Amino acid sequence: MAPPDPSNSPWFRTYHPRPEARATLVCLPYAGGSASAFFSLSERMPADVQVLATQYPGRQDRLREPCLETVPELARGAFEELGALVAGRPFALFGHSLGGSVAFELTRLLEREGPAAPRALFVSGRRAPSISADRGVRFLDDAGLVEELRELGGTDSRILDEPELLRLVLPTVRADYGAAETYRTGADAVVGSPVVALAGDRDPHARTDEVAAWRRHTTGAFDLKVFTGGHFFLTDHEPGIAALVTDTLCTGVRPGPVAG
Repeated sequence: MAPPDPSNSPWFRTYHPRPEARATLVCLPYAGGSASAFFSLSERMPADVQVLATQYPGRQDRLREPCLETVPELARGAFEELGALVAGRPFALFGHSLGGSVAFELTRLLEREGPAAPRALFVSGRRAPSISADRGVRFLDDAGLVEELRELGGTDSRILDEPELLRLVLPTVRADYGAAETYRTGADAVVGSPVVALAGDRDPHARTDEVAAWRRHTTGAFDLKVFTGGHFFLTDHEPGIAALVTDTLCTGVRPGPVAG
């Protein structure tokens, strides 16, 4: 049976339709990011895996919609439409940075309210939700916010150098940082789904020990993978990450040593 068609959903994009796919990967972007951040990963995945890239309100074709300002609101919005798209098939969630927090809250919703729990939750470049580190980036002026984006390296420099584009993008970035920086949970917030945590060994905003602390937030299997690089290490390691996700969807999470 072909996967459900997400084309009518404002929340999800399918860049490479795979009608015969047997599993689904749901990707959730970082602060200021959009569904297209996962175009390359989607293209790289095998025919057995359909990628659904999440489109938060307030960007690209949803630019005229108001941004959601908290992680639980973002998770709830995605949850309302996701169930029908993954029902009856194994699926996993993959969230980077802010997307890791949204994916965690989305997993909690799926476990509480159905229709099914993910086979695995991938959290990338994000400290555990019980670790607070509010740097107040959302309060910076526009120049400070642009400098933050340049330092992280995940935003196209052509956008950062174009005032008209910045005028459209910065309110979304600020709202996303607000959601990311104000999100926190207690140590008792857990999921039953297996968790695979991914970290960059030179990421100043999600240190390896902070990412490893995700272990405390699952009652299922846990694995930690450490890659060379900074906050956007996934760009340089996309082939390996695609293989890791594919293997996990096919065989499940096997706790193991930290990967170099």
